[in-house]
Amino acid sequence: MGILDFIVALISAAVLNGAPLMYGTSGEILTQKSGNMNLGVEGLMFMGGAFGLLGAFTYGNAAGDSASGFVAVIIALVCAFAAGMAGSLIFSFLTITLRANQNVTGLALTIFGTGLGQFVGELMRIRVGGNVSISNSLKLAFSGSPFPQFLQDIPYLGKLLFSYNIFVYLGVIMILVMHRFLNKTRKGLYLRAVGESPATADAAGISVTRYRYVATVLGGGISAVGGMVYTMTIAGTVWNHTGLSGEGWIAVALVIFCLWKPINSLWGSVLFGALLILYLRLPIPFIPTQIYKVVPYIVTALVLIMVSIRQRREDQPPAALGTAYFREDR
Repeated sequence: MGILDFIVALISAAVLNGAPLMYGTSGEILTQKSGNMNLGVEGLMFMGGAFGLLGAFTYGNAAGDSASGFVAVIIALVCAFAAGMAGSLIFSFLTITLRANQNVTGLALTIFGTGLGQFVGELMRIRVGGNVSISNSLKLAFSGSPFPQFLQDIPYLGKLLFSYNIFVYLGVIMILVMHRFLNKTRKGLYLRAVGESPATADAAGISVTRYRYVATVLGGGISAVGGMVYTMTIAGTVWNHTGLSGEGWIAVALVIFCLWKPINSLWGSVLFGALLILYLRLPIPFIPTQIYKVVPYIVTALVLIMVSIRQRREDQPPAALGTAYFREDR
């Protein structure tokens, strides 16, 4: 394999492995822009992976040979998104309405979501008496490219631009829409104001509670879709109770790496995707695999240090991040 072929193959693999992180990161960025810090992304992604597979698997069994790949994708998306919204709604009620500690509640959501996802996944495995998977025709709908074959066959560019699954392109569109929403629309600016100074936003007539609820619930749903993308693409639509371990924590770290800007998650997720698989693509005998797997966190720590030193306001987290809002203290 030539050097150009190696680079193209590495970038392509990095994009595919970074897609779940793209959803997990962008969802958490939306949540944190409102001032809520949800550390339960790991649990949400487990829930999204389990319920997304459950939805597609149940539909495939019910429809049989007449099952449509497009319908299976929609069902998996809806099930994963709904599971993430439900988990985030619980988190929102505890932290926004009851004003519970966000860090503790987020960690509890991680434990709850991971356990619930494991329970659903293992229950499916027990009922079918083996690995839970869907038919090959439905698998193609999740892993295949939406573009025609002649575009995929273009030398180099075809693999770099047109060979990915539908979730990669949906993720790019979602991030571009989120970027425009947060920076170019009135409601997006209101949301950012809530995250920066909830007291000022409240005084201006902006409902802090409503914006935080909506951003946290929608952000949790998006993060959960990342778990479904991992299960249905990277894991080959087979439930693996250890496959998702660590993806949510990397997504939380990637939020810092991306400086709370959704547009940065486009290239940040690809970079972290490359770091996650580098030990497979470029093994170095004297470097243990465990060291390779720690690299994303080392990079994040270095970025956090540089951000702290530079102290540029636009590179800092929302000023009210992780702080419950008490209207009486305004």
